[in-house]
Amino acid sequence: MTIRLAAVTGATGFLGRHVVRQLAANGWRVRVLARKDPIHPLWRDLEPDVVIGDLESDGALGRLCAGADLVVHVAGLTKARTADEFHAVNVEGSRRVAQRAAGRMLLVSSLAAREPALSDYAASKRGGEEAARVVLGARLGVVRPPALYGPDDPETLPLFELASRSPILPLLDSEARIALMHVEDAARQIVALADQAPPFTVALSDSHPYGYSWREVMETAAAIFGRSPLYLPVPGFALNLVAFFAALTSRSGAAPMVTPGKVREILHRDWAIRPEEQPFILPHPVFDLSAGFLHSVQGYVASGVNFGSLTTQPKQGTASPLGERRQTCDDRG
Repeated sequence: MTIRLAAVTGATGFLGRHVVRQLAANGWRVRVLARKDPIHPLWRDLEPDVVIGDLESDGALGRLCAGADLVVHVAGLTKARTADEFHAVNVEGSRRVAQRAAGRMLLVSSLAAREPALSDYAASKRGGEEAARVVLGARLGVVRPPALYGPDDPETLPLFELASRSPILPLLDSEARIALMHVEDAARQIVALADQAPPFTVALSDSHPYGYSWREVMETAAAIFGRSPLYLPVPGFALNLVAFFAALTSRSGAAPMVTPGKVREILHRDWAIRPEEQPFILPHPVFDLSAGFLHSVQGYVASGVNFGSLTTQPKQGTASPLGERRQTCDDRG
């Protein structure tokens, strides 16, 4: 039996590391694009083929995609100072990879691509989908994950640090719905889509495709630490002020974490997943929000993060405000 070959960009990133591991677990031989030979605990029992290079290297992309049954394009830019920077990586990078894909390509985009007018990031993710589709046509499958979290994610860490310490937690629009998903569940669903025939565009979700309210997110994070804080509604203009000052105070050459576009994404009311966006039956998520947040915090603690007075493991006997908790599952090996 011939072992299928998957070529992966963005393999060393937060999501890409888990995609590589899941591909290998599903019987794929994996070849990855990386700027240097990657070493990560998640891959300690894996031996992917490594092509040294990046999205701007024609030779490296050619070597990456040569003979591959499937190209999984995960690489992308999530923070940038300008629209041109986003375009160069998320649009032109997708086009360059698509031009070298001899077979099928699975493009890992973002749920933000559904609303391209919100931000430069969202526009670039939609643009990347369109650029790849022009090249590949019916050979392209598009995957749109929602906001992801997990033990390795630096973007979500501030939420847990705040929940572990602050007597007051902020609440945004009470009408908004936010789809969230644990990174391991997203990787499992992405790899399951590797066996689906394109063309398709699929949004991923956990077991709550209709999403969560901001109160549910904050209460779940606080419950991990056994805390019952006060909740303070925060108007949208306050976030815009944060974005304004972040732009003023950001170091030269560094992309600020909070931008006006990111604020518009955060304040958007409808990040729920619609039934027509999920045409396939995919692996059921292992993590609900409570179990996923607990698993994330345990991972941060294991890596040396000190959540204030927390010195061992988070409190595990706290009831989830979302109902039944699922047992956590650690497939990092």
